[in-house]
Amino acid sequence: MQSPKQRRPGELLFAIFLTGLSVFLLYNAYGISGFEALSAPGGIPMATTFVMVITAGLVLGQTVRQRAAPRGLFWQQVLPPLVLVMMAMLLAYALLLKPLGFLPVSALFLIVSIQILGKQGWAFSIATGLFSLLIIYLTFRIVFTVLMPVGIVPEGALLAWLRALFGGAP
Repeated sequence: MQSPKQRRPGELLFAIFLTGLSVFLLYNAYGISGFEALSAPGGIPMATTFVMVITAGLVLGQTVRQRAAPRGLFWQQVLPPLVLVMMAMLLAYALLLKPLGFLPVSALFLIVSIQILGKQGWAFSIATGLFSLLIIYLTFRIVFTVLMPVGIVPEGALLAWLRALFGGAP
């Protein structure tokens, strides 16, 4: 028989989480109508979550039997520096969105993200980021009329100029 493979960092914790979540969902499915009948409103949710509990339990059992990976691999395999940088950028985006507005923060985020992830030149990153932002802005602000945080860019004047440019009402 084949020897068990090595357990990856975080795999045991994830298997425990999945099993616990499955049991929680089964409990909630039972709360819909209990064991009244197979055709009761909770019948399908209970059957589905029961299968989830069984399969998650099997995965947990297999995971527990595997040898643990050497220490120190968690940060390399689960949270490498690039992921941490992107998480920090997303946090900065969320914090700066309201005070600075959608356009400048999104432009900066897109350009820097494309530069970091794409490893292209700055001209490529700036052109791609600004073009993407233009498409996103036109789609959501103009077509779907979604209000974005205005911030430091005079968006109203910009939209009035665009309307006047294309013959729309001021």
